[in-house]
Amino acid sequence: MAFVAAVLRRRLPGKLFRVHVVRVRSFSDSASASNRIEKILVANRGEIACRIMRTAKRLGIRTVAVYSDADRHSLHVKSADEAVRIGPPPARLSYLSASSILEAATRTGAQAIHPGYGFLSESADFAQLCESKGLIFIGPPASAIRQMGDKSASKRIMGAAGVPLVPGYHGNEQDVDMMKLEADKIGYPVLIKPTHGGGGKGMRIVQSPDEFVESFLGAQREAAASFGVNTILLEKYITQPRHIEVQIFGDKNGNVLHLYERDCSVQRRHQKIIEEAPAPNITDEFRFHLGQAAVSAAKAVGYHNAGTVEFIVDTTSGQFYFMEMNTRLQVEHPVTEMIVGQDLVEWQIRVANGEPLPISQSEVPLSGHAFEARIYAENVPKGFLPATGVLHHYHHVPVTSTVRVETGVQEGDTVSMHYDPMIAKLVVWGENRAAALVKLKDCLSKFQVAGLPTNINFLQKLANHWAFEEGKVETHFIEHYKDDLFINSSDSVLEKQAYDAARFGATLVAACIVENEHSTLKENLTGGNGLLSIWYSSPPYRINHCASSTMELEWENEYDISSSRLLTLSLTCKPDGRYLIESLLHDIQTKGNSNPGVEIKAGKLSKHEFRVEVDGVIMDVQLAVYTKDQTKHIHIWHGSHHHHFKQKLGLELSDEDESQHKTNFETSSHPQGTAVAPMAGLVVKVLVKDGTKVEGGQPILVLEAMKMEHVVKAPLTGYVHGLQVTAGQQVSDGSALFRIKEEQQQST
Repeated sequence: MAFVAAVLRRRLPGKLFRVHVVRVRSFSDSASASNRIEKILVANRGEIACRIMRTAKRLGIRTVAVYSDADRHSLHVKSADEAVRIGPPPARLSYLSASSILEAATRTGAQAIHPGYGFLSESADFAQLCESKGLIFIGPPASAIRQMGDKSASKRIMGAAGVPLVPGYHGNEQDVDMMKLEADKIGYPVLIKPTHGGGGKGMRIVQSPDEFVESFLGAQREAAASFGVNTILLEKYITQPRHIEVQIFGDKNGNVLHLYERDCSVQRRHQKIIEEAPAPNITDEFRFHLGQAAVSAAKAVGYHNAGTVEFIVDTTSGQFYFMEMNTRLQVEHPVTEMIVGQDLVEWQIRVANGEPLPISQSEVPLSGHAFEARIYAENVPKGFLPATGVLHHYHHVPVTSTVRVETGVQEGDTVSMHYDPMIAKLVVWGENRAAALVKLKDCLSKFQVAGLPTNINFLQKLANHWAFEEGKVETHFIEHYKDDLFINSSDSVLEKQAYDAARFGATLVAACIVENEHSTLKENLTGGNGLLSIWYSSPPYRINHCASSTMELEWENEYDISSSRLLTLSLTCKPDGRYLIESLLHDIQTKGNSNPGVEIKAGKLSKHEFRVEVDGVIMDVQLAVYTKDQTKHIHIWHGSHHHHFKQKLGLELSDEDESQHKTNFETSSHPQGTAVAPMAGLVVKVLVKDGTKVEGGQPILVLEAMKMEHVVKAPLTGYVHGLQVTAGQQVSDGSALFRIKEEQQQST
């Protein structure tokens, strides 16, 4: 059987493909036995480290992990054969410390270093250091990294190679006034972009000359913090673009090929969240020219190993332009693996061993369609700001031949402020785009995370949007369809739907709680070890007797954190196993309306799973419970729905306090005009002094978390009061940073 057909059948058993049987050479054994890689140090963390180790172990290659103090008990450390501590949590003192990583390789006898992506993966100096120490760098040559790592230099090289370029300024002069003149020549809007790095960090879209200076200086600071280099280039901003990139691969014998394209247009904060391969709604002719341009770009710098050539496509003209080249493996490489049936990490290792590519361009298969959804710990209503916290509940979908879950965390792990907030990558394959999209929607509905905010619900809304279903994607997709993707809580219809969904979810919660407690009591009566009851307010329950109780659950709309409500449930347990639930909703302005009772039955399937019957409809539901900040959190999943409820613990309230609690429990305890930290992070710059008069919207300080910079602005016009934070100080999410007092308050 030909190599291509064999690989496809191995990776996707049970699927039928139209495979052209061709004579395909295998990876040769040209590397001598004494030079072959037998132990790899992975100079990275999280899901990419786990993914590299998985392939290495399949090949019989031993692995070494490196870790910071924050990652001592992480999954990538547990997955490796050996692990070496390299420093404290900040990346600059650990994962960006080349000397520490090289020392770890020497201590463990590793012959090669795989840099993954991010951190030192695109550091030409690090690649050269590896070579000087006699270590194999599993990546491209240092010369190619250096040429492509400088985006200004790369564009000059690409222009000489005949690859089309976006108009802009790519020179070395960095004076802000001179750059502003260049921006005026290009014409607004312009895109400010760091010359080094990636991931959207430091990028700014500038709509007018008045915004340029502040945006330019902010981009420089963020670039310096993320990549250690603060040089900037300017480009004409294309208003209706698509982001399409091509996976290329080269060996040390001069062979270069491409493995088709990926569409990465759907982004937030200039960072990708859903990728797919191949790109939808493009012609074979367009695909051919795009692939040829990518191969030309790689050959222009003598490239070998894995790389990605990124293009920006002007949807109005149909033209594509070179954007940049990523000289490393990409986050989204699994979607390419799914459609070509190859393991790109295996290719990387074998090419680093000196072996030639196993196939030619004409032999690269293309089968089916694949999606990748990046699941992040982030607060969607706050503008996708990164979130930190403990994964109190983490249950991803089962991995199959057509479903992959790339993750670097387990239940109980902490998402730290020091690193990228990605929890997992969900990758699915289908025989065509429609089939793959159905599978993506189903898997997202079954992906369970509780303990911190995530973007899962948002990804579900994206995948179900009509424009996405039709493949009408471009980089402004989220902005263009924000009214569809974000719920407007002022809409009475949507508000009623949210209430009805919450009431139904609360009914299921109550049923599961009662069944859980009922099972526990039966186990206790027979001497078994039952689970602790999560309905702490329940009265003692006797078998074959009626029992009644009430419980209060606070619920909120995930897209509008100001729309919290209090739901009171009155529940009666019948001797024959029936549960009668009545609910009463208390919102901010009304005391509530009575609702008819709902009769339900529930049965326990496992620790977290229940079978519930409501008005003749039977469904499976999953329950997760944990305590955080003196509040019991209850999560329930059923079908494609996810509800999050809260119960306050240990509250001793007077009647007046109780009323206030029910009608205003989400009101902040901070005085009016107080600015709080939107995320846990590091204060990198304080722009004004305490007592300074400022205008509403004026920047006051700059926070950084997970390599992302966020400007905190004055909520109103007045005088800065109580500004105690300084540069270099860590702050927690929701902590008060300063207050703005109006002139009358200041004089008083």
